[in-house]
Amino acid sequence: SGLEMPDNGNVLLDNEDITGKPGKISYMLQKDLLLPHKKIIDNVVLGLIVKGISKKEAYKRSEGLFEAFGIEETKELYPNQLSGGMRQRAAFLRTYLSAEGVALLDEPFSALDSITKANMHKWYIEMMKKIELSTIFITHDIEEAIYLSDRIYVLGGNPGTILEEIIIDKSRDEREEFMMSTEFLDYKKMLRNMLA
Repeated sequence: SGLEMPDNGNVLLDNEDITGKPGKISYMLQKDLLLPHKKIIDNVVLGLIVKGISKKEAYKRSEGLFEAFGIEETKELYPNQLSGGMRQRAAFLRTYLSAEGVALLDEPFSALDSITKANMHKWYIEMMKKIELSTIFITHDIEEAIYLSDRIYVLGGNPGTILEEIIIDKSRDEREEFMMSTEFLDYKKMLRNMLA
């Protein structure tokens, strides 16, 4: 995200060196971090405004996206009026609007109860089919990693190093059935053994 300099090496995005340059990659943390005194529309466009885009233009860029993200009725509400899942959708919309093609998601569903989390997983898979956004999704949940990912990087050590790259060879349309398959369990066993 450019907030810290790496110990070594460079960060490249589309062959551009973005090392130490914030604003090129958006990120979403575990908590939605919506500002309680601002309406959802104003929370969602905040990243654009911080980048220097006028409020009018920021509102224009968000048009139609509230419906696509399943939160069309929330624009004029405040965060405390939304469920946890709806708040995460609003936070993800803010991340998407601020992104330039890549977003870091740091355990964005970890604070949700299991039913809401399962619903958010399905929603996330559907959104990834609709929008053009590459995500780097950080999670400690093995099943979540397998279900949501196209590829998994297993990290270990301090500082973190890549231990393994695993390609999940299933289209997003196959994910529901895949979760109940022996192949899914094979991936899970392999990852558990790596992390043991």
